[in-house]
Amino acid sequence: MSAATKSLRDHVSTFALELILLAIIGFLCLFARGFATWDNFLNIMRNASTTGIIAFGMTFVIISGEIDLSVGSAIAFYGCLCAVITEQLTKRGHPMVPVILLALLVCFGIAVLTGMFTGWVRHRFSVPTFISTLAWMAALRGGAYLLTNSFPVTPFPEWFQFFGSGYVLGIPFQAIIFLVVFGITWFLSRFTTFGRSVYAIGGNAEAARLSGIDVLRKRMMIMALTSVLAVIAAIVVASQIQAGNPTVGTSWEFTVISACVIGGVSLIGGKGRIWGTFVGVMFLEIILNGMTLMNVDEYWQYVARAVLILGSVLIYQSQEMRSRD
Repeated sequence: MSAATKSLRDHVSTFALELILLAIIGFLCLFARGFATWDNFLNIMRNASTTGIIAFGMTFVIISGEIDLSVGSAIAFYGCLCAVITEQLTKRGHPMVPVILLALLVCFGIAVLTGMFTGWVRHRFSVPTFISTLAWMAALRGGAYLLTNSFPVTPFPEWFQFFGSGYVLGIPFQAIIFLVVFGITWFLSRFTTFGRSVYAIGGNAEAARLSGIDVLRKRMMIMALTSVLAVIAAIVVASQIQAGNPTVGTSWEFTVISACVIGGVSLIGGKGRIWGTFVGVMFLEIILNGMTLMNVDEYWQYVARAVLILGSVLIYQSQEMRSRD
């Protein structure tokens, strides 16, 4: 095999998912009416934003060798908490803007504390985050129902809708948030000691500790980061529906994890890219959007998602095996 052929094969292997996505986009442009329009592109970005925001945080979690199953319930809980605080304080005559700011600060504060606690429990008691976040998943969902008495709470003013449905220069504001979070997390993963520490901990936590990395502190930061991004997604969702609703976010954790896996993040830790997660998020949303436009049955969409997850894992596993040869 010539050097040029080998180089081409390596490039194709490296960017296999991107090439497949481009092929799918080309197919949908030809056969899905309305797909190749600016409005539909903005719709894809809008729909991808909420899960994508959390997926970037989840990427750090999975690379570090952990998992977070609580993000879907966190969206419901923080949206409801923000709504209830807003409702109770405005009933007492407090002005709306300071009340909402206070509610957001409370949500972010609780998110940071719960994330740090999860990381501390993982390190101090060696409790897998699969277990602790499974407990948080139930607790946060139950908390959302308790806060609202199982009914949506609608205290938000009309201007609050901007965060989930507003536009800046014709671009959905939530899509801008999505891209900003992508840029920040990409920078963190590529150019900071925090990003390098995440990979080191996921590869071998003990070796990372011996090399001088504060594993406890980094684990707490990783879990807190994902919780903070879940609050941002919760604000976007609450803004869209103008309410705190305890039923939102159901099974979103699996969509988020699916996007990470499709993007090449290894569930055993130590490997993955923020860019890959971005491609995985867009991959999922473009497939679902295209199938909707082609009137594909909703149940087949679930099957397609399963095939995507399995196919992406097989692609990356074959790449891993080839790199060892």
